[in-house]
Amino acid sequence: MSETSLARIHASVDAYYSAKVESFGATPRGVDWTCEATQKLRFVQLLRHCDTTSRASINDLGCGYGALLAFCRERAPAWQLDYLGIDLSGAMVRAAQATWHDEAGVRFVQGTRSPRVADYSIASGIFNVCGAIERDGWEGFIRTTLRAMKASTRRAVAVNFMAPPASGPSAPSQLYRTPAAPWIEFCEDELGARTTLIGDYGLREFTLWLACAGDEARPVEKAAERSRPRLRH
Repeated sequence: MSETSLARIHASVDAYYSAKVESFGATPRGVDWTCEATQKLRFVQLLRHCDTTSRASINDLGCGYGALLAFCRERAPAWQLDYLGIDLSGAMVRAAQATWHDEAGVRFVQGTRSPRVADYSIASGIFNVCGAIERDGWEGFIRTTLRAMKASTRRAVAVNFMAPPASGPSAPSQLYRTPAAPWIEFCEDELGARTTLIGDYGLREFTLWLACAGDEARPVEKAAERSRPRLRH
């Protein structure tokens, strides 16, 4: 997509999340999640296949105030982690730096992509709120972001998406919901990443694990598993 279109989307995302953190502070609502429990449930899926027994580096794109880092410290305190948080929002980065200012091996930067290559790249919720951006433009943003994440990752990328509603009223137009299959195809065919679908964890969404190295490869679940209608709000 054009640089102008991408810059417009980045500006929209920046404004949205800067307003959230300024209204609600360094809390799940400040990054547009409803509660801490579901925020942590998403982190479990994103980190499910990470090797926490050996030293690793992580790029956390859309890091917010550093909630993923706090989760890692809580769930895997012995994990030797070199962490870099990247966020479009200057307000988010300042909130994160205020919380983690004296933590060794931790940095936060404002930007649209990682300035370094890491073992893992994680992004939670950054593809959910499209606002007034048309679907084609938003999907161009997602493709651009996934390409950049893959290029800055040695072992694996993990991202999540909101799934289409099972029934009832259609989703609000400002939310991006999608089946998994088109993004699995993109990640495998264009990015060359063997992709695992993680679903059925109690939310109307799914997580994709993109293996960038041979030792990280996991088989993609069966097509029947991809369409199983058990996800819920």
